[in-house]
Amino acid sequence: AFAPTGGVAASVRYLRAGAIASAAPDVDRYYTKEREPETRDFIMQQTMLRVKDPAASLAFYCDVLGFNLVTHREFEQWGFNVYFVAPVDPASIPSDPEERFARFCMRTPGCIELTWNYGSEGETGPVYNVGNGDATGTKDGEAVRGGFGHLGSTHRLRARDAVKRRPSCLKLRVGITVPDVYDACARFAELGCEFTKTPNSGGIKGLAFFKDPDGYLIEVLPQGSLVTKPVDHAG
Repeated sequence: AFAPTGGVAASVRYLRAGAIASAAPDVDRYYTKEREPETRDFIMQQTMLRVKDPAASLAFYCDVLGFNLVTHREFEQWGFNVYFVAPVDPASIPSDPEERFARFCMRTPGCIELTWNYGSEGETGPVYNVGNGDATGTKDGEAVRGGFGHLGSTHRLRARDAVKRRPSCLKLRVGITVPDVYDACARFAELGCEFTKTPNSGGIKGLAFFKDPDGYLIEVLPQGSLVTKPVDHAG
């Protein structure tokens, strides 16, 4: 099998052939390549999560993580609603519903789209498989090797370190980055969040994982190098 090292055309051939690389890819060119003209206005705008209870999920993402609801849509004819949340300045969110959706939300990178299918809030126990060795929804009760890992957000730096930026520059990433992992996790614990790894547990110290209301993992990372302290909130 060959690895795609010859630009866009080679990458397309590679994908169409379903080739399997024999080793890790050569990543150097992906750091320096120019964006193709056709893609320069593309935005990584959203990740969609199905949620059991929209009230619980909105409280978590807006009150615990500090995001705001930037738009929502109700599709009663199809039996579901969607709620887009993101870490933005609430003063920048338009008051007009159509403006909120088309002009603001669709141009804001890194939104999380919380999708609620009517009736799921009344079901017993977990409803959706979260992809991390989870047996939810499987017919044989065996855990599956899911592809989903975890989510998170980039929080603003403290005022003295911050660089002024437009709301469209705020973005979600794999891992919440915060000024102090230990302080942030102490707050999350006080708010009742369930941790799967506290800052000082496991092999790598100074980072943590906790669950949202549906069990999706949120990673907590520092805004810089990993820093460890002798004791975390769990003792």
